Amino acid sequence: MLIQLITSHPEALATIVARTPAYVWGLLAALMALGISQLRDRQASMLRVSLMPLGMTVFSVWGTLAAFGNSPVLGQALAVWSAVAAALFALMFRRPVQARYDAATRTYSLPGSVIPLALIAGIFLVKYFVGVELAMAPQLIRDPQYALTVAGLYGAFTGIFIGRAARLWRLAFRTPAALAAA
Repeated sequence: MLIQLITSHPEALATIVARTPAYVWGLLAALMALGISQLRDRQASMLRVSLMPLGMTVFSVWGTLAAFGNSPVLGQALAVWSAVAAALFALMFRRPVQARYDAATRTYSLPGSVIPLALIAGIFLVKYFVGVELAMAPQLIRDPQYALTVAGLYGAFTGIFIGRAARLWRLAFRTPAALAAA
């Protein structure tokens, strides 16, 4: 709906952007800075590699609940969110890890990647577009196709984020020092 409006009336985009609260742009800037920081090779602790995926999962769940908390299809939306998140988690978890874990320093050596930036931008854009669409057409919360599509998108972001993090957690717990301590 929003895409149709913008393509047929591009001048509406200026109104939408102007009516967006200022804090949203601050949040976007902070999230983009976080994503851009992931572009370069870096060292990180277990806590550090865990915070962003967990934070983005909270953002994803919040997006689903904020959009469809009063919807008659909330239960179905959460089921779709969970199923898609689980499926993409399983796919991501099986992929090879490009990072290294040093058990002595308890840090990861992580290669730079555009994937976190793309995922962060994706979650933000979905949350933004859904917010705008629901403000323009509140009846969409009752539309099962809309609700399940949005929930599926949020679930996909979560599954990818948590699947990537779980690969790193597995790497840490499979190191000889971690196995000897067990």
